[in-house]
Amino acid sequence: MTARILVTGGAGYIGSVIVDQLLERGHGVVVLDDLSTGHRQAVARGAGFIQGNVGNRELVETLLERERVEAIIHLAAFALVPESVAQPQKYVTNNVTAARVLLASAVRARVRRFVFSSSCAVYGHPATIPITEDSPQRPVNPYGETKRDFEQLLAEAGPPRGMGVVSLRYFNASGATDSRGEDHDPETHLIPNVLAAALGKRRLEIFGTDYPTRDGSAVRDYVHVADIADAHLRALDVTLDGGAAVAVNLGTGAGQSVREVVAAARRVTGRDVATVERPRRSGDPPELVAAVNRAATVLGWRASHSSLDEILGSAWRWHQHHPHGYRGG
Repeated sequence: MTARILVTGGAGYIGSVIVDQLLERGHGVVVLDDLSTGHRQAVARGAGFIQGNVGNRELVETLLERERVEAIIHLAAFALVPESVAQPQKYVTNNVTAARVLLASAVRARVRRFVFSSSCAVYGHPATIPITEDSPQRPVNPYGETKRDFEQLLAEAGPPRGMGVVSLRYFNASGATDSRGEDHDPETHLIPNVLAAALGKRRLEIFGTDYPTRDGSAVRDYVHVADIADAHLRALDVTLDGGAAVAVNLGTGAGQSVREVVAAARRVTGRDVATVERPRRSGDPPELVAAVNRAATVLGWRASHSSLDEILGSAWRWHQHHPHGYRGG
């Protein structure tokens, strides 16, 4: 069933891929993005676009009414962990306070479904791997705290008013499609930084080589951005048990170490990846890997494009074709 969908943060890395998939399925799409971190060039021509912030109540209420929005996919959030530690109030203001305005407006407009871009950061340093959705939420930085707090607001406010709520807890979004890839400033994610090293732009810093993992480097669960986008589309129409809010991990169930990613990048690109070893960063857990059973049972979803070679190969092609990202060249 096609619907009118609002995608906040739709000019960002993950949001732009979601917009593409929504349009491919015949949905009407409008993007709301303040372009503080996103790129106008990343938004497909078939989508409507409004530059603005989700905390602008008048703008949001007018938009929801005019576009007759039936569902919201909310990705408009700041997402840099070190920045959240340095500027916690910035993260609370945008990720919680402004998002609460969006939620209140959605309730008044009787939006039927709210899909929230959450994060495995809500778990902090989990005691058990793989991490289930019922694991304690003990975030260790302000970014994770804001994701936890807005999940709770959604669960309390949405279902009693007839709004279906699905929070998707991403693990490590990565890879690219033919037309959409990662273009962040600063770039903090491993995959694009590994490829930048393959392009000779810098040496890759490996933070921590003495973790209790198979090769001493940190282990993470990498998920292709196209798979993550597909989960959002599934979340729009899934039947919710009793109407209650549900949280779902988006991962593969398998972890890859930093050293394994470097080795795969060398294999995929055919180039050297210069590395330099650094001490552990404060707050980085040794291993984060998702339990994936709930995604299968609730969404009928599993990662199907998320082998390390497929992730790296897709990102490598995008970076070769977009050496300056969305800024041209």
